[in-house]
Amino acid sequence: MHGVRVKVLGGTVAGLLLSMGIPGCHTKSSATPENFIKGLNAHFLDHPECLFPEAPMFPYETSNPAKKKQMDALAASQLLTASQGVVSRYVTTPAGLKLAPRFCYGHREATAIDSFTPPTPRNGFPETDVVYRYKVDEVPVWAQSQIVKQAFPKLGQQTAGESTDKATLAGTMAGWQVPE
Repeated sequence: MHGVRVKVLGGTVAGLLLSMGIPGCHTKSSATPENFIKGLNAHFLDHPECLFPEAPMFPYETSNPAKKKQMDALAASQLLTASQGVVSRYVTTPAGLKLAPRFCYGHREATAIDSFTPPTPRNGFPETDVVYRYKVDEVPVWAQSQIVKQAFPKLGQQTAGESTDKATLAGTMAGWQVPE
């Protein structure tokens, strides 16, 4: 039992030393802004930006004025059709069917690391918290319309230029990754 604890502790220390890098020797597991950007961008390719993190079911009905404004913007972009009334009902169009139910509008691309914490062992891996800048790539035409940007302020802010966010990255032998 004591030998196992030494091996685990030794592996964690070795992983931490690898992640911190040796001066003058940069590997994919070195704690560098370049490696953090690579890890973030690999994650973002599989995690697009979407209007609805919690996917609504279509047909969708609502009487909530804020939700109606959002759905009406998607109807104006020809992604939904709307039946108006006290309760409005929204159905996807053929174009909207390809995007529903989350209506994803691109993916982040990290462009710079503004700051990061020194890597420290957490959850069995060296981890760092980074503050990064990003832009959203591959934004479709419907997501660039003013009516959609006004109805979805986060989309409008994210697609207006560079944005800032935070993430935690874990150092692995394959490089820095966003823990799932």
